[in-house]
Amino acid sequence: MAAPLRVLGFAGSLRAASFNRALLRAAVGLAPDGMQIEVFELLPIPLYNGDVEAQGTPEPVRLFKERIKAADALLIASTEYNFSVSGVLKNAIDWASRPFDASPLTGKPVALMGASTSRMGTVRSQHHLRQVLVATDTLVMTSPYVHVSQPKDKFDAEGRLTDEVTIRQVRELLAGLAVWTLKLQTGR
Repeated sequence: MAAPLRVLGFAGSLRAASFNRALLRAAVGLAPDGMQIEVFELLPIPLYNGDVEAQGTPEPVRLFKERIKAADALLIASTEYNFSVSGVLKNAIDWASRPFDASPLTGKPVALMGASTSRMGTVRSQHHLRQVLVATDTLVMTSPYVHVSQPKDKFDAEGRLTDEVTIRQVRELLAGLAVWTLKLQTGR
């Protein structure tokens, strides 16, 4: 029996009632057989500061990098702020990318998804996030897409994903991530 595919998921929003955090929780429940998704909370990660880094890696950052390194793949739920990624998410990526020659992001397969009140969902933030991840040599899956627009109509009052189209899209994204990761691991 093959070992399960270990996926580390994190959301670029800190709000407890965030639709992106809810989307990530939904993904945990929708993961295909053979995939385990661990959710990592970005709240404890401090703002990146080279002076702080020079004194030693803060414990929350060390743990984040450790969990990235242990994962077979990443799943990022990105909100959209001002047509781009949130500062929280960019900050976490900045920390994880340091030092560049020892970054756990290098060569790591990743799938993106996101929810935003915008009519376009998170199309623009995911585009920007792809650009950021090119710089970290992180291998972003090109499709399928999950850009959830008008999420208040797709989640119930308790934050459970109820929209069947979005549920199908998340399942397809996770299945695609499994294939993408295996392809990168085996070269086929």
